[in-house]
Amino acid sequence: MTRRELFKMIGMAAGGAAMYQAMSTLGYAAESPFKGPIDLSGAPKGASVLILGSGVAGMTAAYELRNAGYKVQILEYNNRPGGRNWSIRGGDSYTELGGYTQHCEFDKGLYINPGPWRIPYHHRGLLHYCKILGVPIEAFFQINYNAYLHSSKAFGGKPQRYREIKADYQGHVAELLSKATRQHSLDDAISKEDAEKLLESLRSWGALDKDFKYGKNLTSSERRGYEKDPGGGLTAVPIPSQPMGLSDVLDSGLWQGIPSGDNYDMQTALFQPVGGMGRIGEAFGRELGSVIRYNSKVTKIEQSERGVTATYVDTATGATHSASADWCLCTIPLPVLAQIPMNVGQKMAAAISAVPYASAIKVGLQFKRRFWEEDDHIYGGISYTDLPITNIGYPNCDYHSPGKGVLLGAYIWGLNAMEFTAMTPPERVMKAVEYGSQIHPQYKQEFDNGVAVAWHRSPFTMGCYGMWSSDARAKHYEDLCRIDGRIALAGEHASYLGGWQEGGVTSALDAIGRIHQRAVAQGSKA
Repeated sequence: MTRRELFKMIGMAAGGAAMYQAMSTLGYAAESPFKGPIDLSGAPKGASVLILGSGVAGMTAAYELRNAGYKVQILEYNNRPGGRNWSIRGGDSYTELGGYTQHCEFDKGLYINPGPWRIPYHHRGLLHYCKILGVPIEAFFQINYNAYLHSSKAFGGKPQRYREIKADYQGHVAELLSKATRQHSLDDAISKEDAEKLLESLRSWGALDKDFKYGKNLTSSERRGYEKDPGGGLTAVPIPSQPMGLSDVLDSGLWQGIPSGDNYDMQTALFQPVGGMGRIGEAFGRELGSVIRYNSKVTKIEQSERGVTATYVDTATGATHSASADWCLCTIPLPVLAQIPMNVGQKMAAAISAVPYASAIKVGLQFKRRFWEEDDHIYGGISYTDLPITNIGYPNCDYHSPGKGVLLGAYIWGLNAMEFTAMTPPERVMKAVEYGSQIHPQYKQEFDNGVAVAWHRSPFTMGCYGMWSSDARAKHYEDLCRIDGRIALAGEHASYLGGWQEGGVTSALDAIGRIHQRAVAQGSKA
């Protein structure tokens, strides 16, 4: 079970407050601790740091250490910067474990983010680096009232607009509560004065009529939409729409999708870099330049009292090399790091092996036209479904663009992700088209091409992100984050912001701050 599935079940059973408490306890709802640029003044002359991995954590550390005067080198497995901060565009190729290579055929300017795709407003660290690196950002829409909530088991499998489900659920609940209030069923809980205020608030919240009923009228249609919209001239008069019955709404289960934008990490404002999430990694890469050595597969990490040496293979030539420094910051994802010989203490070694990684798959689909805008009037946001594809994400940019368009055709988790991982990439793409056509019938006629990234088959991560259990975090988290000799770890797995880039930023700043303190202390003794 993924953390998202767990939190969703808690929220359904016990409410949002209980879900947030569970998220906080497991370390998935904490606010970013970023307070501004780190102070690394007084760096010892000639001190050096070797960084393994040029993801967001590694490049954040390199940027700050270099600017503070440290000699810095990054070894990066891929031939590009960014790690999971990655956008796939037309002309790109990607080879997964098992040897299958995909060649992206998207049109120019179109892309899919196989990794992170949104930045909450309170992830101040990542936004800080977007600003200083000159990466423009634009709005990301988590909630679109005109997108769909879909259950294959309800309403004959026909998708329903988010606004309809939300309006009808709220309306029926407000009517029931107003009835209980007027029948004095709540006398033990609230005063007479508060009861009157509650009734008025319920009338407003649920779009109830003067008799506190929820039904077919202009008031409810202002929330759920009209059968015939208001217009101009002789055809201007609107026709109210007929709400769904309470039993239909409850039986459908679609009410589960209503709070999808209420979670702390999903609340507006959310952002995305213009042109794809990978623009952040690319900007860091340009800034750091020759600091990063690409196509470098680390095969061994050794430390002594004097420093750290990493052995690596140049994947372009097959030649073996080594790089050394006084200190090492390792940001390699834990499933990969666990397979690399490294002489650290038993506690850090146990912590590295204690954290499994989530399975996840994203499928990007290019279509011959932007039918979701032209036919369904959906501009950005997400549609949710009980089908294995989980959701469909619509591009939050370039509205009304002529020609082709790319949407996120699947974001799959848990057991469904494991099933999709066992397929070839073309099979994953076609399966996403098959499922998606139950929501958008235009899929099969308009489909052009697609790509599919299964994170457990990613050679540089072997999973999507670290999945801490409460027991594992209590037992191993501090051991993972403590400096072992001259080696420190950083990344989203070394944070309480698991699965978010902000976790990588803040863990990197914390780790290099502690490395700096030790370097200064040792430098003063020398």
